[in-house]
Amino acid sequence: MFVRYQRDHDPRDRERLTERYLPLARFLARKYFSSELEDLEQVASLALLKAIDRYDPYRGIAFTTFAVPTITGELKRYFRDYGWSVHVPRSLRDLTTRVDVALEDLSATLGRTPTAQELAVHCGEPAERVLEALACETAHHADSLDRVVHPDFDDPRERFVGHEDAGYDRVECVADLAPALARLPARMQEIIRLRFGEDLVQREIAGRLGISQMHVSRLLREALEELRRGTSAELEPSASRD
Repeated sequence: MFVRYQRDHDPRDRERLTERYLPLARFLARKYFSSELEDLEQVASLALLKAIDRYDPYRGIAFTTFAVPTITGELKRYFRDYGWSVHVPRSLRDLTTRVDVALEDLSATLGRTPTAQELAVHCGEPAERVLEALACETAHHADSLDRVVHPDFDDPRERFVGHEDAGYDRVECVADLAPALARLPARMQEIIRLRFGEDLVQREIAGRLGISQMHVSRLLREALEELRRGTSAELEPSASRD
């Protein structure tokens, strides 16, 4: 039927092809989370007509392989022009458009979805920028952090959002302090461990080691001074707080 339509351009063949592949267009439209489903289905249907008119059956590529990037490209352009609810820099939006066009062209040429590196070469951009542009496709609609992730669970989406973990800075500080700590005398190392590892107060440390609290205070002060001298200037605020 595609061969006949390309040869004769009979509107009846075009109508039959449209009816056959219209479910595909509607399926692709429903993949996008939006309250504008009717508008999306119209955009997808028009894109299907464009794909039917542009498809070349002699290239040996299945129609669905050619049509899917065409339809999704039109849907993405619709969102680009009418659906940005999250601010995206203009340069990145322009790159998103170029990547969409490249995705459609390369998919038709290669007979498969191109890789990020292939898109980057085609657009003349670094692969990282192309990946960033592809990620912008999700910036069309804002989503509430209070919305539950799954109907069967009460956990809001906020619980699964990453946060800055101060523990990483502490691990780096410990790694930097380890060489200087290893150079301290054994008793000073033990006092540091009891004070900051087990969180004991000086009176408890004195009882544990069998020495006076004043002696513990003096050794702790000397140990901290030694650590300050043995570590870099970036760690001085941390050592002072300790």
